[in-house]
Amino acid sequence: MKYICLVYHEEEALRALSKADSAKLDADSLAYDRQLDKAGHLVAAEALQSVRTAKTVRKRGGRALVTDGPFAETKEQLLGFVMIEASDLDEAVAIAADIPLALMGMVEVRAIHDIPEPGR
Repeated sequence: MKYICLVYHEEEALRALSKADSAKLDADSLAYDRQLDKAGHLVAAEALQSVRTAKTVRKRGGRALVTDGPFAETKEQLLGFVMIEASDLDEAVAIAADIPLALMGMVEVRAIHDIPEPGR
């Protein structure tokens, strides 16, 4: 089963890391991605650009309404994701617990909802 691990932390706190701590976090994150890939769990993993680059899009009355920034004003921002294959939620949570940013922020784990194709 596929799960998405949504990684949250305060973007400002991440920017406040020393160059050495930031480099270590990046190296640890990439190493963990390689470990998950080798174990057959990794589907995809990506860090996201700053929320300052985000756009929120809504479609109302046939028109796209675009605003700057994320939809929600929160203390912690979505910084990235890791999509994994796991046998069940318990295994997915155990995998998420070892994501390096879980030491500083938090990781939300959610199962992927497969939408069946009509007629299949």
